[in-house]
Amino acid sequence: MSSSSSSSSSSSSSSSSSLAGSFLFLLFLSAFSCIAQSVVPPSETFRFVNEGEFGPFIVEYDGNYRVLSIGTAPFQLAFYNTTPNAYTLALRMATTRSESLFRWVWEANRGRPVGENATFSLGTDGNLVLADADGTIAWQTNTANKGVVGFKLLSNGNMVLHDSKGNFIWQSFDSPTDTLLVGQSLRLGGVTKLVSRASEKVNANGAYSLVLEPKRVALYFKSPNSFNPLVYFTSSFISASKNGILANATLTSSPETDENFAWILDFSLKESNTGFGGGPILARPKYNSTLTFLRLGIDGTVKLFTFYNKVDNGAWEETFTMFKREPSFLWDTECQLPERCGSFGVCEDSQCVACPSPNGLLGWSKNCEAKKLASCKPSDFHYYKIEGVDHFMSKFNKGDKVKEADCEKKCSRDCKCLGYFYHREVSRCWIANDLLTLTKVSNSSHVGFIKTPNK
Repeated sequence: MSSSSSSSSSSSSSSSSSLAGSFLFLLFLSAFSCIAQSVVPPSETFRFVNEGEFGPFIVEYDGNYRVLSIGTAPFQLAFYNTTPNAYTLALRMATTRSESLFRWVWEANRGRPVGENATFSLGTDGNLVLADADGTIAWQTNTANKGVVGFKLLSNGNMVLHDSKGNFIWQSFDSPTDTLLVGQSLRLGGVTKLVSRASEKVNANGAYSLVLEPKRVALYFKSPNSFNPLVYFTSSFISASKNGILANATLTSSPETDENFAWILDFSLKESNTGFGGGPILARPKYNSTLTFLRLGIDGTVKLFTFYNKVDNGAWEETFTMFKREPSFLWDTECQLPERCGSFGVCEDSQCVACPSPNGLLGWSKNCEAKKLASCKPSDFHYYKIEGVDHFMSKFNKGDKVKEADCEKKCSRDCKCLGYFYHREVSRCWIANDLLTLTKVSNSSHVGFIKTPNK
């Protein structure tokens, strides 16, 4: 009896093991099949080499360029440079039929240029790679063996790597540089943000950034002299509702009327916890404005440029400017831009009107600057006062609530402090590691004190 029972138990155990083994084998085959199906077909792979003649048209930043055969009008991929043998892989926008210059609306390798004979390729593993001629990788999507089966440049300018079901494994809309296209979003937490270009010739990250925060969209200025970036603009019109938390902000374009006589360009905000959506209307062009981009400029400006392909020359129209020449209820003037008046100057009505000095306000020029300190010792410098001015950071950065004498002491103890600014009516203090642009105001209790050497 026990022998029979043991035999039966052994048979059952063997059967279970066999079933388990078969199940695991099927799982392995299924996984192997999925992996096999996710390989990019050879017909979808590509490899472009940065070589050959330069293109004949005028492009942004006055660079040289070589186009790739990847294009969906009015977008096309290209290598371009502004200095010899320092190329950026970028997406250009415009049409060859128009004499308007091409604009660069996305870049892969800002700050990490490649040289002649660099390659841009998509292999069977699904990884999109930009590499120098020696094989050194300058940029990649890190999508190897993640189910990619192909690459597409969509009609809205979004480049995507997709799987067999059409899902996006990677998209260029998730990694903007200084530009947003229509349909592209900023997302909370700096997941996507805009960072300005350093200069027309130097293609590296600049001093300005546009960031979506839980309650607002904010513009920041960061200099080498400051540990943290400073807010220089935010608007109540680009913010969350009272109890809302922003999830994304999307540049959108839509017809305002059924006849398409006018279009609306807006910055559409979406809240994660309330589902609320809305946002400020930025412009109302009288033509189809889907070919629009938002640009954070080298100088910290924010503008919209809209392409109107019905004209042969001057097809790019500046349809929105955040920092106005004239005072506006919604937007600040150019005086709020940190570097509007160079390294040191007083701005009034969007014009640089004076250069502060120990001898008073002198005529402004691009060479205006504060005298350099040779020593940090308080005995080696003193302060001179400027009345009726605001530093750009005082409008959107709260400042410390301290006595005026304590504000001076704080600056005097800090070697990086070049001066301090004080609002006497509210006892607020701002320490400035960069002087830059000061705005002339009618309130004489807004004062600045600038360090200057005794000798």
